[in-house]
Amino acid sequence: MWVVKIGGSLLGAPELKKWLEILVKFSDGKVVIVPGGGLFANSVREAQQISNVSDAVAHHMALLAMDQFGLMLTGLNPTLVTASSELEIAERGWQHRATVWLPSKMVMADESILKNWHVTSDSLSAWLANKLGAEQLILVKSKCLLTYQKERPNKLQHLIDDELIDTQFIHYVEGQKYQTWILNKADFSLFEDGLVLQKLADNGLHITAENIESLVD
Repeated sequence: MWVVKIGGSLLGAPELKKWLEILVKFSDGKVVIVPGGGLFANSVREAQQISNVSDAVAHHMALLAMDQFGLMLTGLNPTLVTASSELEIAERGWQHRATVWLPSKMVMADESILKNWHVTSDSLSAWLANKLGAEQLILVKSKCLLTYQKERPNKLQHLIDDELIDTQFIHYVEGQKYQTWILNKADFSLFEDGLVLQKLADNGLHITAENIESLVD
């Protein structure tokens, strides 16, 4: 199984529909899409600043923002189906469908997940990949990744410093069996002939165990 997080920053970009088309075409029930928060989550941040509600309340609202972006993805490509539990995800897999995960129900049920802005859709995609026993976790971003690919020794720290991934992400991927990759929004073209692992290995920004250990030691 591949867990593919689609950043909310792709909203309005022509690449978004291309990603959805490819994931639908080649999923065969083995792809789960994690929606980012995007402008919906940004609205929650703004509302929290105005209202001064707690981080816990804002966290719940941000999860609902992810749900909203997930529903929007199904509007962009009606072949997609949604799932909000592990059972529903499994059922969609048996049906050979490409699935969009609506996270609020599962995440709110897990008291171990921090209820603040340090945990974003990136960390939640890693959390889901662990629960599903995924083989690959892919984060699709709008930002160009060439700088980070050149900075091999400390690229993960640079990603955190530039807020391309959240600060808790390393703790969710540490020690997991799946491989973790970051791709640019234009990289949909890598998979026009199928979801081939070698394409990831040749072109993706790979978050390795060594990168993670250097930050958590």
